[in-house]
Amino acid sequence: MSAPLQIVALLFPNVTQLDLTGPAQVFTRFPEAELHFAWESLDPVPTDSGFSILPTVTLGETPQADVLFVPGGQGAFDLFEHEAALNFIARQAAGARYVTSVCTGSFALGAAGLLRGKRATSHWASLQMLEAFGAVPVSERVVQDGKIITGAGVTSGIDFALTLAAELCSPEVAKEIQLFIEYDPAPPFDAGSPSRPDADQQAARDRIAAITELRSPLVQRAAARIPSILLP
Repeated sequence: MSAPLQIVALLFPNVTQLDLTGPAQVFTRFPEAELHFAWESLDPVPTDSGFSILPTVTLGETPQADVLFVPGGQGAFDLFEHEAALNFIARQAAGARYVTSVCTGSFALGAAGLLRGKRATSHWASLQMLEAFGAVPVSERVVQDGKIITGAGVTSGIDFALTLAAELCSPEVAKEIQLFIEYDPAPPFDAGSPSRPDADQQAARDRIAAITELRSPLVQRAAARIPSILLP
């Protein structure tokens, strides 16, 4: 009997909970898989939605991941100053079959030195800043470059997880999961990204400008520190 597939999700303060819980709902339906939520302690971790999630394992006791998954949120940028978390990402990534993220979780991958020369995506408001880490920003829902798979903003986490299900299991398994969770989106408006016809273009431009002003200095500092913060 083969060993269970080990899926390790990094859980951290101020994570965007749907970045984490959307894919997790899909991951739990993978055949023969174990899902771990890893953080530095087992204390409740506050999300950006006003409630907390319990880790299941500490960073030091986490098994080697077959799939390493990093969600996003403003907390992903706080990880730039958390050397233990960045080293955890780098060590786990070295032995993982797939290294994955959703939304701005890709910035944590970048800060851990994993996106140099890689095609990657993120939330549209932050996407172009991935260039600071040597990545090639791609405005697509799910982007795969070798063992790196990144999803765009928030709700794309379900698309990403189903893509991973097809890759690891089979398209048939992915379709069955999609059916069981009734992932059949039919939003009331066509405004889900700046490219959609109902999107407020000025609001999108304003959001990009505000996010760039807020996060670009953090990204630039993290990119400059990559060689010194990672373990040999």
